[in-house]
Amino acid sequence: MNIANLRTLLMGDKQADRVVPPTGFTAQLTLFVSGAMGFLAVFALALSLASGRLADRWADELARSATLRINAPTDQRADQTKAALDILAQTPGVASARALSVEEQVALLTPWFGPDLPLDTLPIPQLIEVIAGEPGYDLAGLRLRLVAEVPGAVFDDHTRWREPLVDAANSLRRLALVSTLLIGGALAGMITLAANAALAANAQVIEVLRLVGARDRYIAGAFVRRFTMRALIGSAIGVGIGMGGVMLLPEASNEGGFLTGLGFQGLGWGVPLLLPLLSGVVAFFATWNAARRTLKELT
Repeated sequence: MNIANLRTLLMGDKQADRVVPPTGFTAQLTLFVSGAMGFLAVFALALSLASGRLADRWADELARSATLRINAPTDQRADQTKAALDILAQTPGVASARALSVEEQVALLTPWFGPDLPLDTLPIPQLIEVIAGEPGYDLAGLRLRLVAEVPGAVFDDHTRWREPLVDAANSLRRLALVSTLLIGGALAGMITLAANAALAANAQVIEVLRLVGARDRYIAGAFVRRFTMRALIGSAIGVGIGMGGVMLLPEASNEGGFLTGLGFQGLGWGVPLLLPLLSGVVAFFATWNAARRTLKELT
């Protein structure tokens, strides 16, 4: 399609527009499908962006934190805890280190053992929270020193917890992106079916237009223009409703975890605004291919 045809597509052609019926089944189908797909695409994008933010946050938080566990007899636990804290204070790259209180350790175990846990009668190790600074500490060197000076110390850098969580969040992001692509493919398929139905219903009109000298490019342009505009309008309506629904979702909170904060943030609100344009592009190529193929069959 050359520049002249593209200009006609954008500005319209009243004579050519009469080739395609302005109302009817194909018009309703195109508007409905475009709106529904735009609505679903908004939530797919929201899930994708939220999953990306979640993966980054989990990776950052768990990468900066670590836990030192002191497994020592009761009479040696205090001395080993003090020695471990002294080592951590002298270690470059450790921003802070503190021993958790009895109340904090009980709070950590309460979800599994209930609120009446007799901590004083159980051999519970002492936990030390370690927060890394910039650029970080030498993990291998720190572990060797702890093994040498604090025999009961076990250093956990949360790697085994961080990797599955980040992988799960990244999988959700990939799933959302695949869903968006499938939505675009379904939109292209439905518009192709609607365009084929409109072309078949107007077969006699097309024959008359050919008899009076109309070229297939001119006829195809009429169908492309009409279905592209329907897809743009329907998608814009669906995206508008979808963004309104996303705005009603609860904001991010520590209590809600992943179930909150699924909306857009900052410049992310501009991403759904591209969906109507993308729907128009999909409708353009889908209708153009359908029109050229059907017109060849009607020859």
